[in-house]
Amino acid sequence: MTTTHYDIAVIGGGPGGYVAAIRAAQLGLIAVVVEREHLGGICLNWGCIPTKALLRAAELRHSIDEMKSFGITVGEVTVDVTALVQRSRKVASRLSSGVTHLLKKNKISVIEATATIGKKLKNGREVLLSDGTSISADHVIIATGARARSLPGIVPDGTAILTYREAMVPQDMPKSLIIIGSGAIGAEFASFYNDMGVEVTLIEALDRILPVEDEEVSAFVAKSFEKRGMKIMTKVKLQSVVAGPDGVTATLAGGDEELRAERMILAVGITGNVEDLGLDGTAVKIDRGHIVTDGFGATDEPRIYAIGDVTGPPWLAHKASHEGIICVEKIAGVGDGHAIADGAVPGCTYCRPQVASVGMTEAAAKKAGHTIKVGQFPFAGNGKAIALGDDAGFVKTIFDAATGELLGAHMVGPEVTELIQGFAIARSLEATEAELMTTIFPHPTLSEAMHETVLDAYDRAIHF
Repeated sequence: MTTTHYDIAVIGGGPGGYVAAIRAAQLGLIAVVVEREHLGGICLNWGCIPTKALLRAAELRHSIDEMKSFGITVGEVTVDVTALVQRSRKVASRLSSGVTHLLKKNKISVIEATATIGKKLKNGREVLLSDGTSISADHVIIATGARARSLPGIVPDGTAILTYREAMVPQDMPKSLIIIGSGAIGAEFASFYNDMGVEVTLIEALDRILPVEDEEVSAFVAKSFEKRGMKIMTKVKLQSVVAGPDGVTATLAGGDEELRAERMILAVGITGNVEDLGLDGTAVKIDRGHIVTDGFGATDEPRIYAIGDVTGPPWLAHKASHEGIICVEKIAGVGDGHAIADGAVPGCTYCRPQVASVGMTEAAAKKAGHTIKVGQFPFAGNGKAIALGDDAGFVKTIFDAATGELLGAHMVGPEVTELIQGFAIARSLEATEAELMTTIFPHPTLSEAMHETVLDAYDRAIHF
């Protein structure tokens, strides 16, 4: 049998893989995507997109509770959990179909199978498929993503101890819930379930929740969560977890304290899908569950590349997509040849209040040896936020005192996940405080808080 040959074979059809394939097609390369389950990957099917649909429902539920302050009276509110989950799944299905359309439009072949990298060929690499056939390609891009990590001795059972997948499709709302891990995933689930009336306990092994964020942002979110009735426990290590017919019992290290709840969600990070790829015998290096690459996705094995979550943090869809484009352009010998700069990837957490950041935290900037100027402006001083009835939070900026370089920006509050890209663009354009201060921001908008925080860093704030 003749094996079909491609310029690029992409293993994995998530936000890194399908974007890489489309960019390859745009450059005139013949590409194929091998996907074992769902086009769009975890992000679109079981991650960022459907969770945002759930969080939107929680946001609306909270807004109804606040209606009286706007002069609007609403009757008794009930939540149909089944309908809520069904809408979330429909959103995911719609976007997955959209990815199928995009690949078809760009004349990209899609093979539904599991792929394993095979032997070296004179003109590339063999790729073995789970249906017993094979293809070959000049270059192979691994975009297999990642999966939820577990803790030693704690095995998710899908009923009492849940991963993010089960947590996204509840058949009913539990009365109580323990969430292990307070990163973006843990914080978002804590916010969602709390808004749905669930008693939430959020546990973090480190000394603060949202540990990758600026310390002031973490502290603000913790205070906000506690005000909503959540119990937050930091610097906690688990000794054991036992699931039974009445729920889950977690024993803390030392055995002096037990926590009980109907269900538990494990949100302790993810690990790359590096198994069964045929990497044994290659020069591809794996470090702590992730494939090691250079700034352009190249591994130590010629013609084999890796992008996205399988290569390590930050585990973000937009980072994976950008890496896919950079990788393909490097293979094709086009583009500006720039790898992703340190601190260039914005991060967003869609809990209530929202959190968004890009670049260095204040602590990281100081540790790196920068003499800094820091600006901060509260949404309580922003007219649009006050009109919206959502004025809790702030915007914080960090500049290099000598050069005016924007080292980092950190936000917590209303719609900050939509605002952060302004600072990401500023960093990309190497804007200093001078350009940001002389930019005219429209009024009344939440973005005015971005302007004011820059002004504040240089003692020029107008409304604070």
